[in-house]
Amino acid sequence: MNKTLVGALIGLAVSAAAWAQNAMPVMELSAGFHRIEAEVAATDANRQLGLMNRKAMPAQHGMLFVFTQNNTHCMWMRNTLLPLSVAFMDEEGKIINIEDMQPQTEDNHCARRPARYALEMNIGWFAQRGIKPGMKLNGIEKAPRPQ
Repeated sequence: MNKTLVGALIGLAVSAAAWAQNAMPVMELSAGFHRIEAEVAATDANRQLGLMNRKAMPAQHGMLFVFTQNNTHCMWMRNTLLPLSVAFMDEEGKIINIEDMQPQTEDNHCARRPARYALEMNIGWFAQRGIKPGMKLNGIEKAPRPQ
């Protein structure tokens, strides 16, 4: 095998290993009868990266942010290409408030009271399904512990 091919294969293996290390777990949540497939950002690195640089996200997919403590957490959209809606939730998965966020902005979108979780979905996803503050998301108790 020539050196170029060997080098390319080694580079591919290293890239795959790095991707696997940064890959986020996926879990299922539900809002009423609406199923959500959520990537889980439970580490500082994953929470900081979030959905940055993604160009598309399937309709029933989202990202669940698991915070280390209850707080009035805020989200912003730096380097995020997709318009998103975020639902802030308490420890039991009860929605506190929902905010719409525009791509590539640095506006803060914050929980109105201390939250333990935030779920980002494509913009309008919650409104289109009649999901409002006070409603509970099911499956949140299975979320990984934050790190």
